[in-house]
Amino acid sequence: MVSIGCRKVILACALLAVLTCSARPLLAQTAAQTWPQRPVKFIVTLGAGSGVDIGMRLLADRLPKLWSEPVVVENRPGGDALVAVSAFVGAHDDHVLLATPTSALTAHPYVLQSMPYKESDLLPIARGWNVIIVIAVPSSLAVASMKDLVEMTRAQPGKLNWAGTTGAIDFLFAGFLKKYNLDMARVPYRNPQEANNDLALGRIQVAEASLATLRPQLEAGKIKLLAVTHSVRAPTLPDLPTVKEAGYPDLTLDGLVGLFGPEGMPLAQRERIAGDIREVAKDPIVAERLTLTGQMLNVGGPAEFVSAIDEQRARLAEAAKDLGITPAH
Repeated sequence: MVSIGCRKVILACALLAVLTCSARPLLAQTAAQTWPQRPVKFIVTLGAGSGVDIGMRLLADRLPKLWSEPVVVENRPGGDALVAVSAFVGAHDDHVLLATPTSALTAHPYVLQSMPYKESDLLPIARGWNVIIVIAVPSSLAVASMKDLVEMTRAQPGKLNWAGTTGAIDFLFAGFLKKYNLDMARVPYRNPQEANNDLALGRIQVAEASLATLRPQLEAGKIKLLAVTHSVRAPTLPDLPTVKEAGYPDLTLDGLVGLFGPEGMPLAQRERIAGDIREVAKDPIVAERLTLTGQMLNVGGPAEFVSAIDEQRARLAEAAKDLGITPAH
């Protein structure tokens, strides 16, 4: 039989548990409303002048008006985004956010022998925009479409080369070649710009890269574009078909760029940050500058960002199956 004193203790503990659970949403909401309380830092996975860097600096110039705190952009390129990810995870600070394209992150489980971070270390806050990714060939190559390229590859097995860099699109292209039994040699590059220069000179025959990095070669008439990997046509390239329209949906990949928060950051706080980004992105200069750098404004909150990332992961899982690769843990 339980004594009266024990009953009182049990009731008190139960009441405390109820009050604690009830207080959590309120505490999270309060934290979201009072954040930030000091300067905010965006750790960018690519170097100064890259598309993601330009976009994040546009936000960093405008967000202090809403936050009453400065926003600092810190570039940490290298290691296929791992340098920046390590700095971000190691900070353990909700005033330090990771700014990155998702392609490297979603490809990491397939290209790394072991994962140096957990999925829960990177909580999606907001999708900012999409990088326009294209399939390009030298102007001298006698192809005018993806179908022509596939037919040439089949007719000349092992004769054509493609630029291997890093990230999801590289992984998808390898899976595409495997699925369609196409023999094309991969030439590895650490610097995508070097690959683009070799493409213009005809040293390699295929490159999948961002429109922004290929623009100089395109404007010089040294390369031509066969398709865009985006799920819809790019507004700046209305006549260029998507890879799906060209007959090869396996290569579909939306170049997602967004912000991530640290493990444990409340959803209310992430939604508040996403809402503020949506607000400052209404400035027409933001969309204009992104367009000029081969990107498309496409702001979304945590749920929308998670959905887009999951779709990208699903596509990579299909490519991994074709390549016979299992993800690292």
